Amino acid sequence: MRQKSIAVLVVAAGKGERVSADGSTDPKQYRLVAGKPVLARTISAFLGVPNLTRLVTVIHADHAERYAALRLDDERLLPPVVGGASRQASVLEGLKALAPHKPDLVLIQDAARPFATLQVIGDVIAALDQYEGALPAIGVTDTIKRSTDGRQVTATEDRSRLFAAQTPQGFRFGQIFSAHMRASTIRRQFTDDAEIAEWAGLRVAIVTGDRDNIKITHPGDFTRAERILSGDQTMETRVGTGFDVHPFEPGDAVWLGGVRIPHKAKLKGHSDADVALHALTDAILGAIGEGDIGVHFPPSDMQWRGAASTVFLKHAGVLVARAGGRIVNLDVTIVCEAPRIGPHVAAMQGIIAETLGIATTRIAIKATTSEQLGFTGREEGIVAMASASVEVPRVD
Repeated sequence: MRQKSIAVLVVAAGKGERVSADGSTDPKQYRLVAGKPVLARTISAFLGVPNLTRLVTVIHADHAERYAALRLDDERLLPPVVGGASRQASVLEGLKALAPHKPDLVLIQDAARPFATLQVIGDVIAALDQYEGALPAIGVTDTIKRSTDGRQVTATEDRSRLFAAQTPQGFRFGQIFSAHMRASTIRRQFTDDAEIAEWAGLRVAIVTGDRDNIKITHPGDFTRAERILSGDQTMETRVGTGFDVHPFEPGDAVWLGGVRIPHKAKLKGHSDADVALHALTDAILGAIGEGDIGVHFPPSDMQWRGAASTVFLKHAGVLVARAGGRIVNLDVTIVCEAPRIGPHVAAMQGIIAETLGIATTRIAIKATTSEQLGFTGREEGIVAMASASVEVPRVD
């Protein structure tokens, strides 16, 4: 039986330039939480979904540069589309962008919910085997009062029948696309996509939500988000190591850490022989259990002959994102008598940070000599050692 293809639509078209407690005027979806933009966290949460074929983000017309600055890199990401005057209109624009790809299912996610877990996402997908729509929700625990004028209680609701809706909300693509198209022809504005599905006569299931799956709306929510990340028991830290060595051959420069450094020789290798980036790539791959650089880029494959090693490093970063993880810190040690590394460290950090989409403060690069001992001491080649600390979802 063919597995169903899944598309994700992230709604990030809100202007949201409310001044925060720290004076920031950035829209909430682009503000940082634990050093990473909210929208980037939200998108990363879905890159590990099995059978994900396409992900499109609907953005505000004024936010193209902000979105580009996220430096998201995954072959399944479609170019962002500009949203409409309302959330409902924005979702329709996203559905139109996905329609040519003909996904079986679509998950519609609020950009300001960065903590959707693979458990919640998987439960929504599973419910679509029996229902046309599904959403995660949390049962209401507070007593709910009804008032017609906002001053006097007129009724007490039966809270056993009340649920607070979350996202992602999942649907069979053709049916929700048709429902949205029909809804766009009437004046009524719906509060969420599940309400449109209900109005269209589709059956919508409720699955168990997650109390940490919060929607960041008010300034205080950023504090709560930081607390969730700092105490997130569903994540674990893994450490990988890498080691690489390349000999010298006749030439006039070496590539190290993505920087071309003039020298009396060059490093010999199938690609650009960047020993530092090779060790670092292996360290990241090791941390997430994805083998080594040779598995992903075999030296026997001629397409990688002379390739820039930033290609390999970027691929490792994409695999981390697909696993729902994040890079905590990287540490590289380069062993050689020459050339001098110190003057180029800042440039190396900048290139690595740009390639992986992380802060330079998470990258350490050190250099040492072997005190003229061994092949490095005889200036026959260069060695690099690296370690990578990566936080990924726990898989007990």
